[in-house]
Amino acid sequence: MPHQNRVTPFGTIEALPGRGAMLGNRGVVHDASGSIVRAWQTRRWICCVLEFKGRHREVMEPNRWTHLFFLDEATAFAAGHRPCAECRRADYVRFRSLWEEIYGPVATVDDIDSLLHAARLNGKWKRTYRAQCSTLPDGTFIALGDQPWLVRGNRMHRWSNKGYVEVRARADAEVDVLTPEPFVRLFAAGYQASMAVSPA
Repeated sequence: MPHQNRVTPFGTIEALPGRGAMLGNRGVVHDASGSIVRAWQTRRWICCVLEFKGRHREVMEPNRWTHLFFLDEATAFAAGHRPCAECRRADYVRFRSLWEEIYGPVATVDDIDSLLHAARLNGKWKRTYRAQCSTLPDGTFIALGDQPWLVRGNRMHRWSNKGYVEVRARADAEVDVLTPEPFVRLFAAGYQASMAVSPA
């Protein structure tokens, strides 16, 4: 049975096979038995590389931050995670530069994380919003029914824990957007999230 540590575009933490291409952190969200007991502990939700400076820890180690895994960076953004300022320094600098172009200068990364936390959650639940699919930049996730779809070019790619499994023409309708709005604005401003799909 796989660990409950794969994160979906809906932001849920599920027991799915495979590790994924990127690592995430929301603090300590598991108990001593390795069971997920909370959705998050800290507002600093980050997305990291899988390997950095030879560091190694056991997954689900008691009383240590919980290793979460994403299919790709676009999935991490949809779930509400920003680039790590340490292991992904270049991505973080690019992210912060575009952020400040949109929102103005920020004193600390905590200012960014506070705004993101309000954008990613509606109480205990994921916050979504409505938008015309045709206006959404590449890398944005939408929901059609209970399925997450990645927008790229004139197509949409249906997400699964093993990769993208179906392709459709981009919807010509108003849709529920899963990716938090600040990230969608960053994509529109030029941030290109990595995606585990071929160009549309």
